[in-house]
Amino acid sequence: MFEGFEGGRLPAAFMSAGTSSFTEFLSSVSPEMLPGHKLPPGGGTEHLTPDATTIVALTFPGGVLVAGDRRATQGNVIANRDMEKVFRTDEFSAVAIAGSAGIGIELARLYQVELEHYEKMEGRSLSLEGKANKLSQMVRGNLGMAMQGFVVVPLLVGYDENTEQGRVFSYDAVGGRYEEHRYHSIGSGSVFARGSVKKLYREDLDQTDATKVALEALYDAADDDSATGGPDLHRKIFPLVDVITEDGHRRLPTEEVARLATEVVEGRAANPDGPTAPLG
Repeated sequence: MFEGFEGGRLPAAFMSAGTSSFTEFLSSVSPEMLPGHKLPPGGGTEHLTPDATTIVALTFPGGVLVAGDRRATQGNVIANRDMEKVFRTDEFSAVAIAGSAGIGIELARLYQVELEHYEKMEGRSLSLEGKANKLSQMVRGNLGMAMQGFVVVPLLVGYDENTEQGRVFSYDAVGGRYEEHRYHSIGSGSVFARGSVKKLYREDLDQTDATKVALEALYDAADDDSATGGPDLHRKIFPLVDVITEDGHRRLPTEEVARLATEVVEGRAANPDGPTAPLG
């Protein structure tokens, strides 16, 4: 790793201006450190790695939020009860992961460094479109591992300073990028979460109500999908919720999420199927 340190001096590659892409730099200097270069040929081992599960994102006037449950599964076993699946990537964006947890976390961290590196090299941050395209390239770089069963599917959310609104981007396993309108969900419980949001979403939701909709959706996903974890009041483990507005990125305090999640759980005690959408 990092050949050329003879005499205690940095290799020439470290001293040149190079590219504004940290991923390209790492590919040329130390490609074995990239997520897609660590798995030997073969297959059939995907059951040995934990999987991250359900993510929900939705927009509201002036911003966007993304929420993720905390459970990771390994086959039929709960591998982790308090995993972090939502990551701040810069001041106006965040990424959440579903799929192979270890690779997804590494991808999210590398993406964060990629955006920081670009800003240092260019003196400005990427546009939200640019961030979405860059993540698409990185997901495509994981194709070899995806073909062996180690699939990572991210969800990118951000505040677009040009349009002054929140936006959501989803991806497929080969790096295809798709902008989602109003709301979206990924992961094993996404079909249940998306159905829940579909019935509760309104264009005029404020941030608090949008957060409750996301928590209701994660509860519904956990209710029908064993790989998704709902609020754990006894262990005090609650979903992570990141909010992005014109003021930048903010992770909701645990106390605030706990209060809203407790309201959701108490509401389900009276109505196990949750709130219903009015007709007409």
